Amino acid sequence: MKRIYEQAIYADNNPTWHEEDSPWKAGHIRKILEDHNIPHRRICEIGCGVGGILLNLEQSLPDTDLTGYEISPYAFGKAKERETERTKFVFGDATLVKDDEFDVTLVIDVIEHVEDYIAFLKNIKTIGKYKVFHIPLDLSVQSVFRISPIMGQRESVGHIHYFCKDTALATLRDCGYKIIDYRYTASRLELPNQTISSQMMRLPRRLLYALSRDFAVRLVGGYSLLVLVE
Repeated sequence: MKRIYEQAIYADNNPTWHEEDSPWKAGHIRKILEDHNIPHRRICEIGCGVGGILLNLEQSLPDTDLTGYEISPYAFGKAKERETERTKFVFGDATLVKDDEFDVTLVIDVIEHVEDYIAFLKNIKTIGKYKVFHIPLDLSVQSVFRISPIMGQRESVGHIHYFCKDTALATLRDCGYKIIDYRYTASRLELPNQTISSQMMRLPRRLLYALSRDFAVRLVGGYSLLVLVE
């Protein structure tokens, strides 16, 4: 699956590289770091795409230097054009980096794309003291029953692994990470330009989530997991 990012396949299917979601993701990242007073003088992102998350964080974190790593020539080229004095982009495999001087490493919507994600998670442990993961929770009762949401994610955005909250957290623990905090993010509720089916599910999702967060996520899906680890 790595070839779809190194070649133009992913860019053909996702020409914006989900740039429109970057302010939303950056806001959630900043909030979880601030809630726990995590130092963030130096932040790096593995799989930074076209750089939108880091550039949004630059605006709200004035004393932070940011570095993004990207393996897609297309995405890296777009990111490099937007490089600033405090935000730099590097073309190449971040797992080869051995830099524990980063305060925080961001791994946002990445592990579901990586063939050997267990080895990947272990290989990046030395990059930064703290890490923030954002993991789509593709497994829910309705997605397994219908199957089309899961296969759609596979075809359109290249998800090859599928998680629920418990398997995502267990995976991180098994790879040696200490969970500091985790919280749900609701892309299907909070982001614009949703499909008609997602729009129809907004009210049921809100009502179920108000009753029981875990139950709502397991039953109807539409959420991701933001995890802060050490």
